[in-house]
Amino acid sequence: MAEEKQCSSASSCSKESCEGCPSSAANKKKTFLEEANPNSHIKHVIGIVSGKGGVGKSFVTSTLATMMRKAGYKVGILDADITGPSIPKMFGVKGLAMADENGSFPIEAEDGTKIMSINLLLDDEEAPVVWRGPVIAGAVKQFWTDVQWGDLDYLFVDMPPGTGDVPLTVFQSLPVDGIVIVTSPQELVKMIVKKAYNMAGMMNIPVLGVVENYSYIICPDCGRQIKIYGDSNIKGITEELNINLLGQMPMDAKFAQAADAGEIYNVENDFIDSAKEVLEKLK
Repeated sequence: MAEEKQCSSASSCSKESCEGCPSSAANKKKTFLEEANPNSHIKHVIGIVSGKGGVGKSFVTSTLATMMRKAGYKVGILDADITGPSIPKMFGVKGLAMADENGSFPIEAEDGTKIMSINLLLDDEEAPVVWRGPVIAGAVKQFWTDVQWGDLDYLFVDMPPGTGDVPLTVFQSLPVDGIVIVTSPQELVKMIVKKAYNMAGMMNIPVLGVVENYSYIICPDCGRQIKIYGDSNIKGITEELNINLLGQMPMDAKFAQAADAGEIYNVENDFIDSAKEVLEKLK
C-alpha cells in the first residue's frame, strides 16, 4: 500500500499506520448511509424542511405526496416529526402498524399513499413522546431500516423544524435526492430559508426549491388578495440563492377542513404545480 502523500506525516508513516489514518483514501470513503429494509425499493427520497415551526410543512408534504400520487406514482410519507406527528391524522390513518419477522409495514391511506409515523406504533396516539434527541433520531433511522416500504417512486420525509438531530440524521443516513424548503412571508423569512439552505449545502444535499405558505388570503366577496403578512420578498431570496420558487400558497379554510377530516388527498393544490416537473426531472 502506498503512503498517503496528502498526510502531514507521509514521510514517516508505514503501511500499518496509514490504514488507520483518517487522511487515508479508504477511510475517506466511509459513509453514514444506512441500508434500507430489504423489502424496500425506493427510487427517490425527498426531504421537506423548514427553519422554524408553524409554516405548514406537514401540509406541504401531504399535498406534494398527493400531487404525485394523482399523477400515477407510488408514494410514501415517512413522518420524521416524532414529537409532533400530524401526517396520519391528515390522511385519516389510524391503528397500529402490522409487522412480521422482516419489519413493520406502513399503513396505506385511502388514496394509496403509504405512511409510517410514531402514532402508528403507539397504543394511545395522544400520548406524548418524551424522548431525548438521540432516541428520536434512532427512531427515525428505524423508519428507514425496519419498515417494509415495498416499491415506491417517491418517499417524502416530513421533518421537524430547525437544524437539529432529526434533519442531521436524515441527511446522513438516508439517500436524500433533494429537499423542499417551506417558509412564510415574514421579515425573518430570509433567515429561515438560509438556515435550511446552508445546512443542505453543508451536507451536500440539493435544494429543489422553496414553497411559501400563508402568502395571502382571498376575500370571499371580491376575490382580492389580502397580504396579511405584508409584501413577500421570497422571489428576491430565491433569485439571490439561485433556487426554484415552487409556489406561493394562500391561507384557505378548505385546506384546514380537509386536513381535519383526514381527507387531505382530496385537496387540489395547484399553487405548487411546478414542483411536479422538478420532481419528475429527478428520474
